[in-house]
Amino acid sequence: MNLKNIAKGTSESFKVDEGIVLLKHTNDRDHEENFNYSIGKDYIQFHFCLKGMANFFFNEGSYIFNVENENSILLYNPEKELPINLVLNSESQVLSILISIKKFHSLFSNEADQILFLNNENTGNKLYKEKKIGPMIAVILNQMYQQSLNLTMHSLYLRGKVFELMSLYFSKDKEMDIEQCPFLADDNNIKKIKLAKEIIISKMIEPPTLIELAKEVDINLKKLKQGFKQVYGSSVFSFLLDYKMQVSKRLLSSGRYNVNEVALKVGYSTATHFINAFKKKFGTTPKKYLMSI
Repeated sequence: MNLKNIAKGTSESFKVDEGIVLLKHTNDRDHEENFNYSIGKDYIQFHFCLKGMANFFFNEGSYIFNVENENSILLYNPEKELPINLVLNSESQVLSILISIKKFHSLFSNEADQILFLNNENTGNKLYKEKKIGPMIAVILNQMYQQSLNLTMHSLYLRGKVFELMSLYFSKDKEMDIEQCPFLADDNNIKKIKLAKEIIISKMIEPPTLIELAKEVDINLKKLKQGFKQVYGSSVFSFLLDYKMQVSKRLLSSGRYNVNEVALKVGYSTATHFINAFKKKFGTTPKKYLMSI
């Protein structure tokens, strides 16, 4: 596989297993960003839009697929390579999983008759599939998205999540998502949890307490704690800490701010506390990170 990242925005790639690559694209800016990848035709592409809007251009723009928030597309063409040209709207997030057809066959050999393009009748055929992201799949995607892809200790975790995601994606049991997580069957609960996330992000410098946050989104404290962990894979303030660290990394990378300025922008009253948090998250100090780039 020829995988090349020439993105101008924030993008990460991670080899989950032999024949499986995870791509994470984020655009927190106020304009569109382009992400381009070259990939062999022996790979199946799964693209999940977690937030905002993504536009995929293939074959020099002759094919255009728009993927909205909480939707996905599956693409496979054994006859022609489909290099990815992704235009990601402002305030958007996309998680992509690329799996070689050889690896896919090894995972689902016993279930070949249940999966369209593994059937004998469809072997070698092209495939395009749109799919709404269900509640349980959304949980797995958010858990994967929050992981720092450059830490090798998470490789086993991510591999398990990819396998779990694939099993749910191709499950014929439409009620499976709801049966596994009753909380997520309530769309109103999901909206409140997502609103809670947006609130703590918008107020990251002076975030509300959990009690204040629960009151603001009109949900009891216990449901806020449980629901947030189910949807985003971590507690409210663990999520906020990870978010702050990612923002600080981006601000430092811009070259426009020094360490003290970044510390204040992400809500730390002292540079020392910020430096300690940054080092714990990324294994290096902000100053050394700046020197490395």
